[in-house]
Parts: sequence; C-alpha cells; structure tokens
Amino acid sequence: MANLPLPINFLSLLLLCVFATSAVQSVLAWRNPDNSLSKRQTAPTELLNDFQVYEPVLTPSGTSNQYGCDYIPPPCSFNRVTMNFTVTSRGRQFDRLGLMYLGDIEVFRTSTAEPSANGIIWTYTKEMQQYDALWKTNQKIIFDLGNLVDNTYTGIYNTTLTATFFTVPDSPATADSILPISARLSASNQGSAFLIPQENASVAYTLPQNIKRAVVSLQACGQSTEEFWYTNVLSSDTNTFESTAGALYGIVPGLWRPIVGIDAFDLREHEIDVTPWLPLLCDGTSHTFEIRVAGLNDNGAGQATIAESVGSYWIVTGKIFLFLDKTGSITTGSRPKISAPPPAIAISSSVTKNANGTNETLSENTSVSRQISISSTVKTSSGSKLAVWTQQISYSNTNDVSGQGFVQSTNQKTTGTDVSSSGYVNGYSYPITVTNSFSVNAAGDVGINGSLTRGLDFNVYGSSVFPSGIQTFNITTPSLFNLPGQLQPQSFQLPKSLPLFSGALLSTTQVASAEYYSARNGSYSFGTTSQDFSFRGAEIGPPDATYELYTRHVKAVNSSVVEDTQTLVGQTFDLPTTAPGNGISMPGFNGFSVQSLLGKGPGKTKAQLGGGREG
Repeated sequence: MANLPLPINFLSLLLLCVFATSAVQSVLAWRNPDNSLSKRQTAPTELLNDFQVYEPVLTPSGTSNQYGCDYIPPPCSFNRVTMNFTVTSRGRQFDRLGLMYLGDIEVFRTSTAEPSANGIIWTYTKEMQQYDALWKTNQKIIFDLGNLVDNTYTGIYNTTLTATFFTVPDSPATADSILPISARLSASNQGSAFLIPQENASVAYTLPQNIKRAVVSLQACGQSTEEFWYTNVLSSDTNTFESTAGALYGIVPGLWRPIVGIDAFDLREHEIDVTPWLPLLCDGTSHTFEIRVAGLNDNGAGQATIAESVGSYWIVTGKIFLFLDKTGSITTGSRPKISAPPPAIAISSSVTKNANGTNETLSENTSVSRQISISSTVKTSSGSKLAVWTQQISYSNTNDVSGQGFVQSTNQKTTGTDVSSSGYVNGYSYPITVTNSFSVNAAGDVGINGSLTRGLDFNVYGSSVFPSGIQTFNITTPSLFNLPGQLQPQSFQLPKSLPLFSGALLSTTQVASAEYYSARNGSYSFGTTSQDFSFRGAEIGPPDATYELYTRHVKAVNSSVVEDTQTLVGQTFDLPTTAPGNGISMPGFNGFSVQSLLGKGPGKTKAQLGGGREG
C-alpha cells in the first residue's frame, strides 16, 4: 500500500541567526578547570566535520523563503516541522550542553562537540512535528548554551537554527496542548530547567476536563559529579583509593572525533502514558507533577535503599502532552488501580589488599528491577474504555577497579518495555562497557588508555508522541535528505511500493579505543571509533514483516574517516574517505589533574599521583 502524493506546502524559517555563545557563565557550564589546562587539539588544516550516526530525516523538496529571527507562525498551512541545527567552533573548549525552549517548554536538548585549533562544523536535522500546537502560535525562543571563554578556553560556538514547515499526507495526530514541567523562567529571558537536588522540580496545574489522552515526557542529564554516573561506585566505597589514585576518573579523551557518541546531538526523551490517571486529573482541581532523580544509599554491609537525594547535579525538565475530547465534554471514570511494588535491589562489594595492607582492588555488583502497572476505566464522549500503562525495567552494573584505583572497568545494561493500551509499545536496551587505565612514572610522564563498547536498541510500535523516525518513510514524494556526516542535502525518491509502517526498529553499536600520553617533550593522543547502525520499519498488520530502510558502517582513526558505507532503502552511498591520520598533538597538563583534563572538576596533579616533577 502506497501513499497518494498530495500538494506540499514548503516554507523555511530562520529562527535564530548566528548565535555566538562566548563568555557566558551559567549553571550549565559547571566545569571551571585550572586556568592553564589545555584541551586536546587536532592538526587538520580545514574544518573537521563532526557527526552523529542516526536515521535520515527526509524533507519534501521545493522552494523556500527566509524570515527574521522573531518567530511568528508562517503564512501557510502545515502539519510537519523539521529543524536544522548547524554549529561551527574553533579553539579550545569543553563539550557543552544546549537547551532550546519555545517559551517555558524545552523542545530540543543537544551537546556540543569539542572544537580543534583549526575548527569544526556539524549539522543535525530534527523532527519537530510533535510540537505542532506550539509552532502555530507566537513563541519566545530561548537557546541556552552555557559557555566560558577566557585566555585558555577560546572556543566560541556559532550556531544557526532553521525550521522548515510543510504539509504531508496522513500526518499523525499531535497534542492539542502542551504544558511545561519546568521552572517557567522565560518571562525573564532565562532557560527553564530545574537543577536537582538543589531545586524542587514540581509544577501544579488545573487541567482541562475534556482530556482523552495524556502523556508525560522526561528529559534528564547528569552534570558535575553525576556526569559519569554509570562509573560512580557505591557511596560506602568512594574513599577506597583515596591514598593512591584519589577519586575515580571519566573516559579518556580522543574517543569522539569526528564520530560523536550515540544520541549526543539529540538527547532522547522518555514518555509515560498517564491516561489511566485521567479520572483524577480531569476533576477540576489542582494536581502536582514532580520529577525526582533517584540513587542508592548503601550501608556498607551489602544492603541498599532508594536514595531521596543524589549528587550534584541533574538538569531536568518535562512536558505534559494533552489530547483533547470535544469541547464541553468531561472525562470521568474509575479510580486508578496501582501495582507498584518496591524495586528489587541487590548489591555486593569486596576489597582486596596487597602485602603492604594497601587497598589493591574493588569489585562491585548492583542490580535493580521493577514492574509497574496503572489501570482505570476512562469515560469520554466516545464511551468507556480500559486504559492501562505498564513498565518492566531492569538495571545491572558491575564495577571492577584494580591497580590501587588506577584501572577501572564498568559493565552496565538497562533494559525495559513500556506498553500502553493506546497501542504504543516501546522496548529499549542500553548496554555499555568502559575500561580506563591511568599511569604516571617518577618523571611525571602520564598515560591514559581507554576502550568503550556501547549500544542502543530502541523499538517503537504504535502512536508514540515523539516521532520514531518511521514517519518520514511513509511519504513517497520527492525528498531531500542529508547523508549523516555531509553538509549538502541529497535528492531522493522513496519507492512507491513501500508498505505503510507502524513500527520502527533501531539498533546501533559503537566501539572505540583511545590513548593519551603526556611527557616533558610533548603530548599526543590516538583514537579509533567505529559504529554500525540499522533502522528498519515494521509493516502495519500481517504478515508483520520488517524492512531494512537505512544502514551505516563508519570508522574513524585519529580524526580521519577511513570507512563509510550507507544504504537507504537498498541504494548504497559510498562516502569519501581518507587515509588514517597521525597521532594528534596535544598540549600537556603539567601541574593539572586528570579529572580536570576529562572535565570532571579538580583532582590530584601529576606530581601528587606519582611523585614526579611538575613541568
């Protein structure tokens, strides 16, 4: 079954002109390293094109018009919006977190790549049709990208953000109203994210009484002591190696150039169907929505409980998507039945000592699992129906630290399945394995080695609030798309023989290794990253077949892409490659800590760790 081609309205709107983030100190720029610390630099003579591997976003081809920076809905009908985000930077700088808001509502969360002395550039295309209700009204646009620029950190991020509006056939239904779970600071021209645990992340609303479906989304990122949260050890073990390696470190530099981490340019949100709560939410009284970040408190004797507070800090927001019934109708129903037993928690920890009585190794195992089910009878103008939302989720983490704290290996996996009676099903898995080792000799020469294997399996069926990527493949009109990693769009026509898809199956794995060496006569970094990506569509109804829509295999060595093959609905694109680059020359960090080098705040210097000379 193929879609019938319909006329397409196509309009491009320049939302933000060049938006240079320079000497802006904000809560998002938590890192304040030692004044003279130098981040890694690359040697290419032209802009390095960084990229995230993801499924292509197809946009109908046509003419476009440019408008000014103040957003007013374009003078055309539209039911789909895509956004293009392009960034350039040159110099030294940390990676930064960026949040885009329409009013008080966060609509895009991204992180930056770290620039080089000769400069970098990247572009990302994002589906934005889920915010259709916002795009159709005047909005204040706030882009919050905290950055710190001084004599050492010279990188300014120049950003261009454009939106394209058009009409497509068979567009999925989007929310009639969207409410923020945020600090709601747009009136004072500020970003609206909550900081946990410093702030109480809650809002209260008296909701419309004619809601027929409601979905809450959550966005959360750990920063500062929580940025590498998956490598954090249990609270009772944090001082195990204080007399040797000190605090534990993050991932070695050199892994993410030019292939950035999975979802780095578009941090994924999670959605929770709260439709079973509508009989309560539609009662005409005020209701509170609160976001909490939970951790574990352990007693040092193999027992742990859910922690009411976590380390500093997490940046969180949320949204409430409301799908409305007929005007004047009132949603009623039965009181929700809740099955939410306490999570099953199991932990273990052991320490071994060497002959001198110094702690030599630390081994930890943590597992947490939980099942939740919420159900009720919801009565709308269309009649009564049973509304159910269930979630099964499991988490496991193994941390092995050896060499008196100078070597750490982390193996973690989170898996889950969410099911809604609306027809929405989401299955997901996030495995990651990280190994780091750090060494320093009596002369003060420093070596850091690291390897990482991480993956993402994310399968979506049915009516999700956020586009799963499959919607673009249900349109067979002539289209433009950006090959990931390329700045110029390509023209492409999807085969009209493609069936209609109701599900999207995404699977990707990233394997990387890197090393850093700093000596008195120079410092160098080497890194290799490869990624395999697969995106498939699931057909509506029997025979429940899946179709391969997009694949990519790419490999980079020392900032050079040496392998890159992509297929789009059977058509192969071999992109230009280059010979492997040489080791990347990097400034050393004499007198500065590994934690500062990795962006984790202050820590022990080279001399303090190994007794060597500074400088």
